[in-house]
Amino acid sequence: MENNQGLKKNLGVATAMSIVVGCVIGAGVFFKPYAIYQATGGAPGMGMLAWIVGGFASIVAALTFAEVAVLIPKTGGMVAYLGEVYNEKIGFLAGWMQTVIFYPAFLAGYGVKVGSELGAFLGMQYALPIAMAVIIALVALNALGSKTAGGIQVVSTICKLIPLFLLMIFGFIFGSGNHPIFTPMVAEGKNSAAVLGSTLLAVLFAFEGWTNVGTIAGEMKNPGRDLPRAIVGGVSIIMAVYFIINMAYLWVIPADQLMNLESPASAVAMEIFGPTGGLLIKIGIIISVIGAANGFLMSGSRVAYLLACQNTLPASRRLSSLNKNQVPANSIILVGFLACLYSLSGKFDMLTDLAVFSCWIFYTLTFACVMKLRRTKPDLPRKYKVPLYPVIPILAILSGLYVMASQLFLSGSGPRILSIGSIAITLLGLPVYMLVKRYYNK
Repeated sequence: MENNQGLKKNLGVATAMSIVVGCVIGAGVFFKPYAIYQATGGAPGMGMLAWIVGGFASIVAALTFAEVAVLIPKTGGMVAYLGEVYNEKIGFLAGWMQTVIFYPAFLAGYGVKVGSELGAFLGMQYALPIAMAVIIALVALNALGSKTAGGIQVVSTICKLIPLFLLMIFGFIFGSGNHPIFTPMVAEGKNSAAVLGSTLLAVLFAFEGWTNVGTIAGEMKNPGRDLPRAIVGGVSIIMAVYFIINMAYLWVIPADQLMNLESPASAVAMEIFGPTGGLLIKIGIIISVIGAANGFLMSGSRVAYLLACQNTLPASRRLSSLNKNQVPANSIILVGFLACLYSLSGKFDMLTDLAVFSCWIFYTLTFACVMKLRRTKPDLPRKYKVPLYPVIPILAILSGLYVMASQLFLSGSGPRILSIGSIAITLLGLPVYMLVKRYYNK
């Protein structure tokens, strides 16, 4: 196994917690209330509950995931974990899913959202060209080097936090507060279990990013003690922020109106600050979304690059080459190209639901790694152990199974077809893997 002896162990709980918060808070909190209240039929209760349930699911998931990440500190994340614990094919399928579904779908979803936001001003006929232009521009900027891409992240993080706090504070000051917030749970005729599944998928999109927690363990002074504190503390802060800002939305605009607003945060900003102030908030949100898209392009291209370095993707030699700026330009182009194809759908919620469902299949397999490793390799030195074992890993596995079951069996034909399509595309990776392996082993 690789080690982290070259890394300085100087991170405390507060720094680690801020990294967790920074990785997770993205665009979901600004846009997902629309999908949530569509699912509840305009009732606020289940939507508010979903933010709490999603937060707890993310906490148990992150606490469990972190044990595997610390125990197998290898580049590649789930590709490395699943490849070592199960076999190389399952590890490859995780990377294949991330390369052809997860990262391009997220990137496309963010592009579509920027397109629809700007299309509201310029004309909706320009929404798709703008979405593609954003993706292509990010591909070009990422090809210039990691320093340029990193700079985009810094600017977008600042732009993300400003509208977040302004909406939280002024929503309560200027909102009427006359709208229901916790009741009713769902609209009449809605199935509560199915609605929770749909709202949870939307909420888990907003919590996406907790998988990065394991990467900071090697630089922590005392990961065994501090990593669970950073995870629980960081995700709890995020959960509180999400819960409060959604209360603020409902303080200003009722759920039965939010369900018809594809950009609820922008609508709330316009209501609070008027056209000019609302426009400035909207610009901040757009920059935040572009930053989130940039982060997913950076990460996705590195997964494609890793698989290509292992000679498991078609055109691996090209995809594993670095340009003069020492970045995998061809892998960046691949993820960007797939994102442009996905953006033709023009459906932000469909794309992000597809991505979340796909990745939770492999998250659940990773949670099971903890129990498998405890059984097969009990003597391995563990700097960090998931607390309350085996309760926390079992809860994480059950969370993952619920996400999958709700999409396949409870949420109707649309989500079911999307989920089955996701599984089919993922399994398509098996013949690709075998053919490419055979080619390179000639």
